[in-house]
Amino acid sequence: MRRLRPVLAVAVIAAVVMGAASRRSRASAESAPLVAEVKIDNFTFEPQELIVKAGTKITWTNRDDIPHTVVSSDLIFKSKTLDTDDTFSFTPAKPGTYEYFCSIHPKMTGKILVH
Repeated sequence: MRRLRPVLAVAVIAAVVMGAASRRSRASAESAPLVAEVKIDNFTFEPQELIVKAGTKITWTNRDDIPHTVVSSDLIFKSKTLDTDDTFSFTPAKPGTYEYFCSIHPKMTGKILVH
């Protein structure tokens, strides 16, 4: 029985260390900033529909060679005219559906679902 005790002690220590590492990993994941990206290219928002948690910073980047805007249908957010490689960010604080479009090219539309 004495020979099993060191093995048992090592197993207990390993379980404690693994549990602490798992808690640290969860804590750092929870404290990491929430971010999402939308690419504007070829007269489209990609992805066209985005699902995020409240508090997620969403950044649109214009990868097209012509200007675009990002304007919510209810005017909660509105970008300036974005030239190539310009960005615009919005962080929704409340759950809901945020529909948006390009005011220069109104057929370009997108949607953010916030939970």
